[in-house]
Amino acid sequence: MNKAYLSLGSNRGNRESNLKKSIELLNEWAGEAIQASSLYETPPWKMDDDTDFFNQVVLLQTTMTPAELIDTIILIEVMMGRTRSSKKYEPRIIDIDILFFNSEIINSSNLVIPHPLLQERRFVLEPMVEITPDFVHPVFKKNMMQLLGECSDKSEVRKLVSK
Repeated sequence: MNKAYLSLGSNRGNRESNLKKSIELLNEWAGEAIQASSLYETPPWKMDDDTDFFNQVVLLQTTMTPAELIDTIILIEVMMGRTRSSKKYEPRIIDIDILFFNSEIINSSNLVIPHPLLQERRFVLEPMVEITPDFVHPVFKKNMMQLLGECSDKSEVRKLVSK
């Protein structure tokens, strides 16, 4: 069984509902979400939009390969109404990124794992630290706590209280 850490984000529509729906679809189509961080509200990252994101990290247990998982993730995003344009950073109803897949290092034309920017994103590192502070990045050989401590992103990441 494979373990994939996924980052979920939404800044359009009902952001909390979008994250819940994406987890339901991941459970239905990709495996089982066995752990999830709290929700975090964060400002848009490198984006000309002022609508805050809700972000979350999920640990997915799956029998899929990384290629099968990314294909399924893209399908889920489309099913939820995400449209892609040529802009790299834009508002979205849902965004699902593979952060880690076991401790594998993959560098292909359509998939890079670990996610190449996660160490620069406080909105990813804080929820990762919440659920797995000691997980070691297979490239940098540092755990999530260390990467968060070294992160240059000083954006405010607000942990939301569960209802």
